[in-house]
Amino acid sequence: MKIYPNLGITSEMYFLRAVMDGIPPLKDEHLFIRDLKFEKVEVRIYQPKTSTTGQRRGILYFHGGVGLFGSIRAYERTCRYFAGQSNSVVVSVGYRLAPEHPYPIQFEDCLAATIHFMRTAQDYGVDPARIIICGDSSGGTITAAVAQALVNRRDLPKLRAQILIYPFLQALDFDLPSYQQNEGVPILLKERILSLGLRYLNKELPVTKTAFKVFKGYHVPEDLLQKYRKWVSSDIIPPEFKRRGYKPRTTYSFSEEIYALVKPVFDTVFSPLLAEDSVIAQLPEAFILTCEYDVLRDDGLLYKKRLEDHGIKVTWCHLQEGFHGTVFLALCGALLSFQSGNKGLENIVHFLRLM
Repeated sequence: MKIYPNLGITSEMYFLRAVMDGIPPLKDEHLFIRDLKFEKVEVRIYQPKTSTTGQRRGILYFHGGVGLFGSIRAYERTCRYFAGQSNSVVVSVGYRLAPEHPYPIQFEDCLAATIHFMRTAQDYGVDPARIIICGDSSGGTITAAVAQALVNRRDLPKLRAQILIYPFLQALDFDLPSYQQNEGVPILLKERILSLGLRYLNKELPVTKTAFKVFKGYHVPEDLLQKYRKWVSSDIIPPEFKRRGYKPRTTYSFSEEIYALVKPVFDTVFSPLLAEDSVIAQLPEAFILTCEYDVLRDDGLLYKKRLEDHGIKVTWCHLQEGFHGTVFLALCGALLSFQSGNKGLENIVHFLRLM
């Protein structure tokens, strides 16, 4: 949704940046907090002040915001919470934002920061074998993409785990049950997925009719449709998630013009769910959080199944009353998401303590 009817997407983007940054919390007496740079990437490190007998786990956090907004400051409460509640060293990655810094710089910054931290973990009292990457929404996209990029690295320790909080994972099918059921549910409307996502890629659809065709799959060539059907399909979604107003799509059309316009959406950095089996099979253990009232719910369900099909252990947390942004808003004191968001936070911390 547009914040004000006369604001264009660029104005809206700057407005959302300011709103998300908000008012920072007060000084935390239980954490050492400092700003550094990892390979020219701005980071903020949160280290518990309590003594420990051994090395701590390390968590890299990649914030959400479609690569267009969000910041270290916006996620201050989130990172303080995870550091304090799980007794971990947390690194919040302040990757550069689009459109000023074009895609895929956001992924490249997060990958560079992760590699730097993996190589220097012991300098921060972190066990290199206990490094976890985590992100929400588009930060979950980056988390999945970074995990995939590291699977064949033999010069680095293996990631201990990946945490994906209501992640965006594919741009192949915008007609999955969750997209149909939750297209008008705040805070992430179906129409905003496409407009913001393409803005992130420095592309914009010229007319609403074109966007409608993407939502109906006109952008997917037959060969890609057949290749990815085994990974991205409503047929894979469990029946209990189809009971609330889902209607199967029966016809498919293809437009070469629309495909050429949005072709970058099939890049696995943008759509990690489309990675090859050889990559998926090497991924670390995962925690995936989904929300019932979220257009991205089924992305998480599909990735969960892919990982489990390859023998990857998955801890799944589904918030039955949750919506997109529930966890973030809970830490900001939003009453609408308080109960569901806290359940999600508690489950994430429980998972972290086991790592």
